[in-house]
Amino acid sequence: MRKEFSMIYFLIIHCIGFIIMKIDKSKAKHHLYRISEKALFTVAIIGGSLGVWLGMYLFHHKTKHWYFVWGIPIIVIIQMIIIYKLHFHL
Repeated sequence: MRKEFSMIYFLIIHCIGFIIMKIDKSKAKHHLYRISEKALFTVAIIGGSLGVWLGMYLFHHKTKHWYFVWGIPIIVIIQMIIIYKLHFHL
């Protein structure tokens, strides 16, 4: 049960990460109030890093900020290690 819950959680939070990158990119194009970088990183840290990373490159958003270019992939790697350990070593 715990494995199913964590997989569902990660799937949902990855989708949220992807969607907020799309929303923020759209807001940037229309010069509207933006989603803060802190909020984007928070979603990545709580499990949505893969969605944020995919959104960065599919929407060409935040790809010129070194802390996104390096930070998000590092978070992805750490989370993949955690997921692997949770699902294959417990």
